[in-house]
Amino acid sequence: MGKQLKAALAQNKLTRVFCLGQLCHPKFVEIIGMHGGYDAVWLDQEHAGLSTAQIEQAALAARAIGLDSFVRLAPTDYATVMRSLEAGAGGIMAAQVKSAAEAEQVMQWAKFHPRGQRGVNGSGVDGRYATLPMSDYMKRANDETFVAIQIEHYGAVDDVEKIAALKDVDVLFIGPADLGQSMGLVGDWDHPKIWQSIERVAKAAHANGIHWAILPRNFAYAKRCADLGCKMISIGIDTWTIQRGLKAFLTEFESLA
Repeated sequence: MGKQLKAALAQNKLTRVFCLGQLCHPKFVEIIGMHGGYDAVWLDQEHAGLSTAQIEQAALAARAIGLDSFVRLAPTDYATVMRSLEAGAGGIMAAQVKSAAEAEQVMQWAKFHPRGQRGVNGSGVDGRYATLPMSDYMKRANDETFVAIQIEHYGAVDDVEKIAALKDVDVLFIGPADLGQSMGLVGDWDHPKIWQSIERVAKAAHANGIHWAILPRNFAYAKRCADLGCKMISIGIDTWTIQRGLKAFLTEFESLA
């Protein structure tokens, strides 16, 4: 389910992902896939409150068009993690994690025995609707499920070396806006303390043989992160795409009085 994304990162390729939240719809997923250039979509359940049905439909569209998918969610309980995976998402991204202990709890919810204690139910999409033998289902899910831990709080930065060392964490995904807020640096994405934190995350990821990701504010920000070894860049959000498209159209036709 998250096999393609994990394989690309394992080959040290730069991956491009797109965020869908307020406008999460299968047609939008299909448009992204047909446009090309992206490896996955991530579905923002944390801020948009997506239903399980919406996740199922978006994940289905992603599989049909050849994209991977993962769901950002608030790490509240095991059922939240489990339902997204059973709905067909290739993985999950836990938001607002503040410590290695919290990150390990997410891993327990996302992985089956022997790594974790995810609730067992092979009748979902990830179990091919109960057509996979249970042992095959659980092994396949453990091998292929993509797990990202968001580093968007100063507490997580302080514990990032331990978080990066946790078994089966695929990506540390930096959220600069929330990270800055937790430091009292609201809106100042370029503050030296933010970049010091980004560099610390990059170093911890590299030391543990995993990757890190970020949603950059612009190309220059993305380039600086790529130069630091970032291999997953989140390029675009659905609402930003609409805003930019509207602005482009209005600019093109502004001479019509």
